[in-house]
Amino acid sequence: MNARRTLIVLGSVACVALVGCSERPQGSGERSAAKQDAAPYTGGESSRFASEGFKSGDKNAWAQHLKARAHNTQSDYTRVAN
Repeated sequence: MNARRTLIVLGSVACVALVGCSERPQGSGERSAAKQDAAPYTGGESSRFASEGFKSGDKNAWAQHLKARAHNTQSDYTRVAN
């Protein structure tokens, strides 16, 4: 009786281990509902969140704006120095 119980427990553990190893691929195939994002510098339908002087679609202006924002407002070193 004890050997049979041990065999059942080991069989159950083996089944659980094998089920855990069978994972389906999670790639973005044709069944995926995720939409592709546009480039961030292309802007959106609304310009109410855009800063002044930004032209939608201008990649260089986008890069310059991010550089200035990082240097002027988001740098702890420039805030501490003042």
